[in-house]
Amino acid sequence: MGVLRKVGLVLHPARESQQAIDTIVGWAKDKGVEVLGLKDEVKRIDCEAVPVDTDELAASSDLVISLGGDGTMLRAMRMMHGHHGAILPVNLGRLGFLAEVDVPDLAAALAQIDAGESRVEPRSAVTASVSAWGENNVLAFNDIALVRTPGHGLASIELSVGGQPFLRYSADALVVATATGSTAYSFSAGGPIISPTVKGLVVTPAAPHSAFNRSVVLDCSESLALTVEEGSGALAVEVDGIVAGTAEPGTTLELRTDPDAARVVRIGEATFYQRVRRKLGLVDGASYAG
Repeated sequence: MGVLRKVGLVLHPARESQQAIDTIVGWAKDKGVEVLGLKDEVKRIDCEAVPVDTDELAASSDLVISLGGDGTMLRAMRMMHGHHGAILPVNLGRLGFLAEVDVPDLAAALAQIDAGESRVEPRSAVTASVSAWGENNVLAFNDIALVRTPGHGLASIELSVGGQPFLRYSADALVVATATGSTAYSFSAGGPIISPTVKGLVVTPAAPHSAFNRSVVLDCSESLALTVEEGSGALAVEVDGIVAGTAEPGTTLELRTDPDAARVVRIGEATFYQRVRRKLGLVDGASYAG
């Protein structure tokens, strides 16, 4: 990762994080590293932390440590999009799929970073451009979903790949997820778990009503388009779980993958798979009858 001069902290808005903060601040003082905090969060960090706005924290930090869960990590990833700093996600309390380090292991993880024993991996994002929305593209690190509006018809959507029609789905929702987001909405809808290092997208229907009801996995180099078909209900466009707009019949979303949208610090080899096993209760013998 190189020499660390400035470290930024991004905090969960509600969860208790003092133990993790104390560990980070103590480590930073020992190493001569400056700690940056967002202006509305800095009082929770330390009197010596420097208050900055979001843009300055993103531009100045060599390392950003997110303290929370998967949502806090996603906020940090959006913040760091287009900047050089890497993100170390620390899990507070609840078990998340994406967080790399639990609080009891944080001091050891920082020591590994100091010793050059960590590595940095890219994470992909998916962007959607909608002609009806003008120049405002949306960016998602987990997923973009076209979701049926209650009281309206099903989501009837054509998926095109490379400019050619491929599949038609009729469902309550259609989810286009990155590998990172494969454990979120897509997984709940029956989609596969994909290693976060894979550079691709998975398209999964939720509560499908069409003959073809399976997920498909596509390479990040392929251009995708989702067209809301005539007869479909009006759909909400959710970006990482937040409604960004609506899509009426005839609307087309052009999707592109940014394979290097953010950088994440990895400690060890099997952390992601261990977390998936624990999250899903896949302890030894749990998948066998008898």
